[in-house]
Amino acid sequence: MILLVNGGAATSIHPNAARFYRIGTMSRQIHGAVSSSKHISLKTQHPLSDSNSELAYGASGSETRVYTRKKRLKQEPFEPLEKYSGKGVNTHKLCGLPDIEDFAYKKTIGSPSSSRSTETSITVTSVKTAGYPPENWVEVLEGIRQMRSSEDAPVDSMGCDKAGSFLPPTERRFAVLLGALLSSQTKDQVNNAAIHRLHQNGLLTPEAVDKADESTIKELIYPVGFYTRKATYMKKIARICLVKYDGDIPSSLDDLLSLPGIGPKMAHLILHIAWNDVQGICVDTHVHRICNRLGWVSRPGTKQKTTSPEETRVALQQWLPKEEWVAINPLLVGFGQMICTPLRPRCEACSVSKLCPAAFKETSSPSSKLKKSNRSKEP
Repeated sequence: MILLVNGGAATSIHPNAARFYRIGTMSRQIHGAVSSSKHISLKTQHPLSDSNSELAYGASGSETRVYTRKKRLKQEPFEPLEKYSGKGVNTHKLCGLPDIEDFAYKKTIGSPSSSRSTETSITVTSVKTAGYPPENWVEVLEGIRQMRSSEDAPVDSMGCDKAGSFLPPTERRFAVLLGALLSSQTKDQVNNAAIHRLHQNGLLTPEAVDKADESTIKELIYPVGFYTRKATYMKKIARICLVKYDGDIPSSLDDLLSLPGIGPKMAHLILHIAWNDVQGICVDTHVHRICNRLGWVSRPGTKQKTTSPEETRVALQQWLPKEEWVAINPLLVGFGQMICTPLRPRCEACSVSKLCPAAFKETSSPSSKLKKSNRSKEP
């Protein structure tokens, strides 16, 4: 018989029971070391008593063999959770999660599409130096003129300069302004048809547009790009022309740019056509695209492509003779509509492709097509 003292009380137990008691104590120590990593906060705050461990062991004694096989884990110091429950603690930082804005920014910067756009923005090494004409530009321009001699592009018969050509000067200027406003993000055919419908309904004067219902204007100009917004702009422009310019349109670049919906491209175009005033080149998406393909423009101090039509205009005006400023727009617009198209440009039909740094870069060359066809015929 063995006497066991527990909490000041003496208890007598059988020798066999004492042996199981010692085994249970050893097993509890091993089990506690293994499970401490999972329940470390609980163990820190509420350590198990020996009596509780005995009961736990006695309820599932078979678990002793399983836990003794596991590797003893190193215990790390752990601070109680109560330390982080006080006021003024930034729980966001404790979690280690980034702000959603930071996540979006990093994703954009490091995304494959971002790297691809950077690669495609770099032109060939033959790009012009700012302020100096590019090589062979005269030959290229003459070649484009020859290709455009037939004048079969939509801009030749339906451009903004054709708007209101049959009207008196004041009314024609307003029609030109409306034609320029509606032209953005709109094909010449669609824009020309919209101007024709406005004329049929007597809405090519500021007085008529000012009195007309905006919903009626929207129906007439549909499906030009952003027709709802442009209908609102038309009403505002008509009112400004009546109040500030006695029914005419502004005659200065700054005043034109102050009109709602009128940007640099439109303002220069309106000055060219309505007032015969040349203050800059009208650069639309066609002119912007073609000048970059030809290597005629670049960003200041770099060999990268310009990123906007306005940036192209500034770069182009640094070297292109002023006598070419008016003609360059319809020339390149028609060329872009018929041959140097945005997608799959017809480089095989272009007579100046040998002088173009971007030739056959965005489409398959005739030789590559021939090679592909020969491969398909091989057994």
